[in-house]
Order: sequence, then C-alpha cells, then structure tokens
Amino acid sequence: MDGLVAQQRLSLRHFSVAQMAAAIERSHVRLCAVLVLLALACFLPGFTSLQPMDRDEPRYAQASKQMLETRDFVDIRFQDEARHKKPVGIYWMQSATVALGEALGVPEAHTTIALYRLPSLFGALATVLLTYWAALAFVGRRGAFLTAALMATSIILMVEARLAKTDAMLTACSVAVMGGLARAYLGRGAGILPRRTLLIFWLGFAAGILIKGPLVLMFAGTCAAVLSYKERSARWLLTLRPWLGALATLLIVLPWFIAIAIKSGGAFYSEAVGHDMLGKVGTAQSYHWAPPGFYLIAYFATFWPGAILATIAIPFAWKHRREEPVAFALAWAIPSWLIFEAVPTKLPHYVMPLYPAIGLVAVMAISRHFVGPYRPGARAATVLIPFIPVGLTVGLSAVAWSFDGTLPYRGLPFMIASSLVALYAWRMFVKDRVLNTLAAGFISSALLALGVFGFAQLDLRSLKLSPRLAEVAHNLPCENPRVATLGYREPSLVFLVGTDLEMLETGPEASSFLKQGGCRLVFVEKRFEDAFRAENDRLGQHPTLSTRVTGFNINSGRRLDIGAYSSGS
Repeated sequence: MDGLVAQQRLSLRHFSVAQMAAAIERSHVRLCAVLVLLALACFLPGFTSLQPMDRDEPRYAQASKQMLETRDFVDIRFQDEARHKKPVGIYWMQSATVALGEALGVPEAHTTIALYRLPSLFGALATVLLTYWAALAFVGRRGAFLTAALMATSIILMVEARLAKTDAMLTACSVAVMGGLARAYLGRGAGILPRRTLLIFWLGFAAGILIKGPLVLMFAGTCAAVLSYKERSARWLLTLRPWLGALATLLIVLPWFIAIAIKSGGAFYSEAVGHDMLGKVGTAQSYHWAPPGFYLIAYFATFWPGAILATIAIPFAWKHRREEPVAFALAWAIPSWLIFEAVPTKLPHYVMPLYPAIGLVAVMAISRHFVGPYRPGARAATVLIPFIPVGLTVGLSAVAWSFDGTLPYRGLPFMIASSLVALYAWRMFVKDRVLNTLAAGFISSALLALGVFGFAQLDLRSLKLSPRLAEVAHNLPCENPRVATLGYREPSLVFLVGTDLEMLETGPEASSFLKQGGCRLVFVEKRFEDAFRAENDRLGQHPTLSTRVTGFNINSGRRLDIGAYSSGS
C-alpha cells in the first residue's frame, strides 16, 4: 500500500507545469481561453470603480450620451460644441452598450462610465486574441500565446482597456489588418487566401477607418510599401483582393462620411483634417508636444513587462532582418514608429498598435535562445522588470500620503506582491530561465492591476474631484436643479452632472446665475470667491455654502478648493 501511494505521488509530481502547458497547447480554444482569463485579470480590476478620467474619456462618453439624448447619431457634440475630431465608430459602439445596459435595467445607465468603457474592454480582449491569430503566421502556438500574453499584460493596454476612448478598439483593428497582411506576404505564392483571413482583414480596415480615420491605412501602407520595395514587387498584395475589399470598405464607411459632410456643411473635414490631424503635425496641439525619442523612453514603462526583453532582442532583429518573419515585424513597427517620433504631438498610446510586432521579435529571439543573461548588459538591464511595480508602489504611496494623509492600505499587499514576483522574474532571468521570467512577469502584471486599479485608486480621494462634486449636486433636496461651475471646467463634471451644466467665466456671472431663482447650485473655485462674494453683496443675496470640496486636479497640476453654493428650493 505504501508503495502504491508513493507511486501515485511520483506520478502527480511528474505532472508538471510544463506538462499542463503542453496539454493546453494542443488546442487553440484552450490557449485562447487562458489568454482571455489572463486579460480579464489585468483589465477588470477597477473597471467599474475608476472615476471618469479627464480629459479625453469623459469627452467621448459625454458625446455618446448626447447621441442617446438627442437621437442624432450622425453629428458628434460635446454640449453645444461640435466635436469634429474623430469619425463616429466609437460613439456608435458606446451608445449601443449604454442603450443595451439601459434596456437591461442598469440604474442611471447614462452616467455609468463602465458601460461606455465596454467597447474598450472588448477592443482590448480582441487585441489579445487577434495578436494570437496574427502571431500564428510567424511562430507556433506557444510563441503566439506568449506574444498575445505580452500584449494582455502590458501596462498601456491595461490602461486603455479601462478608458472609454478609441485606442483599444483601434489597436484591435490594426492587428486584424496586419495579421491579414502578414499572411499575404509570408504565404505569397501559396495561392488564394482563406475567406476568413480576407474577412478579418477588410472588416478590420473598415472599422479602423470609422474609429480613427486614416491611421490603420498608415500602419498597413507603410509596412506594405517597405516590403514591396524589398521584393521589388507589390503583386503579393493581390491575394488580398484589393478591388473587392476596397469596394466593401467604401460601402461600409461612405454613408456616414457623406451624412456628416451634409450635416456639418463640410465643417467636419476642415476640423478633423485641418485642425486635429494637421495640428498634430504642426503646432496646434503643442500642449502634447514632446521631443523625438519620447516613445522610446515611454515604451519601457508602457510595454512592461515585455519591454526590456524586447530590447535585448534588438541585435537578433538586426542579425536576422532579411528573414521574412523578422522583416515583416520590422516593417510593421519601424516606419510608423519613426513617423510618430517625427510628429510634434505625442501621447504614449499612439504607438500601441505597433507593440504586437515588437512582442513578436522578442518571442522569436527567445525561442532561438538569443535572449538571456549572457547578452552584454542584460543582467543589469533586466532590473527594470521589478523597477516598474516597485516604483508604482512607492509613488502611489507617496501621492496618497501627500494628498490624503494616508496610505493605499487596500492596494499595498497586492502591489508589494507584484514587486516580489517581478523580483523573482529578474532572478529567473539571471539563472537563464527566460520562460519562467515571462510567466512571472505575467503574474506580476495581474497582481499590479489588482493593486493599482482595483484598490489603490479607491484610496486616492483627493483625485476624485468630479465624482465628489457630482454627489453634492445629486444630493440637493430638489428635483432637476440648475448647476453651474466656475474655475473647475473638467469634462468629467459635465458627464456626471448633466449636459446642461453651465460653464461660467467670472464671479459676477456665478452670482447672476444664482440670482435667477429656483433650485440652483454653483461650484466656485477659491480663486474666484472674492469676486463672487463682492457681487453677492452688491446684489443683496446670501447663498448657502453647502460644502467645500478640496483635492488635486491632475490635468492642471494644482490643488483646488471648491465651494458649493446653493440658493432656492
């Protein structure tokens, strides 16, 4: 009997993690299920509790909310201002998810930011699964899984999955297009592409245009141009059925582009092309200016935990640049990256659609045992793996202590655990166990998401100015109050309080607003209170100071002290 028990224990011991991984790898479905679980572990913490993040997210959400309020699904507006910057795709998706939530009985669906974030969550999940599909054109199942997992656990995709914006969905569309383009290039001469590949490619193309205009064309076009130059021929593109695909794309995207041209009298194109797109090339968007090299520096944080391993793989990419899979990955990433670096306007998420190509190069290098501690400077460089979670743990603790006089106690255990697992990942790299480094990095990333987004942000009360002000407005003892704000003009306040929130410019305007009678509330930032009180004295009115809300505005970089003044009943 003792021998039988010992034999059973031995057999269980032999059922190692490697054997479990081998069993999972035998099925695309199982691999994709693991990827979805890993992605959800990274994307879901804090998804519903994180406040609307100024300024872009509430602008998108508010415009989608106004579509539902006005039933106008052609024009895009933020309050009375036309929002002619991006096409309509993401607004339609957000409006649809909110309408569905409302139909299912979600309370206060129109101001529930999580409903507006669902397209971004779906886009982030699609990015992970499409990265797996695209990578299968280059590497085997394990390599494709690792490439997709690098995307799922990257900080930039974790952030964008939680924001009601275009970028997660745009990345999904871009990866769909690049996956189809890769199959056309790497399989040239093999005959006709499968219908599924063509469908994914052209649907990704059309959806990408409806979401963010010509960017998906730039990613695919620059890559195709470089590879066609390398091959001295562009005939390989014919397998994508360009004439039929272009016709289908036009049928999908043209109706709205024609409708908005008629509705806006051409103003959409002058604003979207003349101000938004060309403004990024010139100086109109100078408040997001950064020097060339910005993306290279930011990438070490935004593509964590895979960034440093991909950097170690750079010599591999150069050495094998003539090999077709490596050549495609480089043509995918480098031309568009250089364009983004040359454009003065820079934001970290702009290069996110290029990260799957970087992850591919890293995985190809790892699979050939090119990445390891024996590379020059690799041991020291991989200290960046624990540096990111340690830095966030220390940084968020310092912010919480500085602003609120406390520590993010609920998030600290998970952030510390993330740091320790990341330290273990570094130790595995030093021992030349790179796959273990990757696995530990994925676990560290999931723990970091839970610590930062799931819990730590809940304790940063000073950063939640708009939700706290909106709570004051919603707790007024009257129905349908008129609300205005002076000095604090963040879009999140419009989204949470209501479309008719009035934006005031001066203290006398705030006083005059209250003088009009009825149930009214005005938020007055401390800088304007002297003028506000002086005008109240002149008019002989005595509004009630309901409460004061203090905190820190990330966008302006200032501490704010806002008084909530009410009158009427």
